[in-house]
Amino acid sequence: MQLALQPTLYEFLEALPEGVTGEILNGQLRTHPRPSGTHINVGSVLGAELLGPFQRGKGGPGGWWIQDEPEVHFVRNVDVVVPDLAGWRCERMPYLPEDQRYEVVPDWMCEILSPSTARDDREVKMPLYAYYGVRYVWLIDPVKRTLESYRLDAGAWIEVGRFAAADRVSVPPFEALNLDLGTFWPPRRPTAV
Repeated sequence: MQLALQPTLYEFLEALPEGVTGEILNGQLRTHPRPSGTHINVGSVLGAELLGPFQRGKGGPGGWWIQDEPEVHFVRNVDVVVPDLAGWRCERMPYLPEDQRYEVVPDWMCEILSPSTARDDREVKMPLYAYYGVRYVWLIDPVKRTLESYRLDAGAWIEVGRFAAADRVSVPPFEALNLDLGTFWPPRRPTAV
C-alpha cells in the first residue's frame, strides 16, 4: 500500500491564487485579500519616506534595507509572515536573499491595520515578533489616522508613542527623520447627505 504524500503548509501557501496573501501563523495558514487603496497609499508614502535616507543614504544615515511585503521566515516554512514593510540593518543582513524567503529577523516591522487583519496583527503577529526578537514594530491605522510605535524590552513590547492626524514625529528606529503624518492620509471622500 502506497501512502499519498500530503502537501506541506508552505506548499499550500505557495499555491494560493493571485491576489491572495498567505501567512503561516502559529502553525495555521491565514489568508487575506489584497489591501485597499488607502492601505496601499500609506505603505507607499512611508516606504518612499524611509527609502532615500535609510536605504540609499540620501539626506539620512543609510545602512538599512527597507522592503515592501517581504516574506519573512522566522523558522523556515514554520512561521511565515508578510508584514506591510520591514527593515534590516545592513550589518545584520548585508545581502538581500536570492529567493523570496527573508530568513534574517527584521530589526523593524510595520503593519498597516485593516478591518480584516487588525486582530491578527495585534494578537497573533505582535507576540510572534516579540518571540523572534524583532526590535521595533509600528502599527498604522489609516481609518483612525494613527501611528503606534513599540520597542522590544526583555521580551515585552513597550509603547514608544502614539501619534495622530498631522503630527510631525521622529520615531525609533528612524528618529533621524521627521515624518509628517499628514502626508500619509489621502483625502477623505465626502459623505452623502
